[in-house]
Amino acid sequence: MGNESRQVTVNRAGLSLMAGDITRQATDAIVNAANSGLMGGGGVDGAIHRAGGSAILEACRQIISRQGRLPPGEAVITTGGNLRAKYVIHTVGPIWHGGGPGEAEVLASAYRESLKLAATNRLTSVSFPSISTGVYGYPVDKAARIALEAVISFLNDEFTSVKEVVFVLFDSGTFDAYVSALAEIYGKKE
Repeated sequence: MGNESRQVTVNRAGLSLMAGDITRQATDAIVNAANSGLMGGGGVDGAIHRAGGSAILEACRQIISRQGRLPPGEAVITTGGNLRAKYVIHTVGPIWHGGGPGEAEVLASAYRESLKLAATNRLTSVSFPSISTGVYGYPVDKAARIALEAVISFLNDEFTSVKEVVFVLFDSGTFDAYVSALAEIYGKKE
């Protein structure tokens, strides 16, 4: 797998795919595929909380005490703690139940709301994991397509501070699914 990456330009913003560990990204913000309780967990969520330290957990506790659990498709922002990224944007994706009503919309919303929050905070670069494709069971090929279309649509439709979006994909199977989805999307546009 090595340092494989793919990049396209969308409305003057860079969109890239890479294999790697999102906790090491130096973008302004990294996105956490969180659960509604925001207290850390498995997969990307646990890795971000471990790497970022107690400042992230404390900020999440304050958000929960202020507004309650974070609904799927929504996003909040906290400090990046000990991470290289200044901020963590926490979003909750849907749990896969066979692709029933609303699942794709909730997944797309998780990406859109994360980017809106980045733009509101005048951030220029954001790294995403593959949201909902771990323990939440969303099929990677379907999730990749939804994720890329949501991000491309946002970058095309919004005048925004966000100039770089990186998908940091943990394993080669996920990376390959995103590469295929990007090729399909761009193949149809030409």
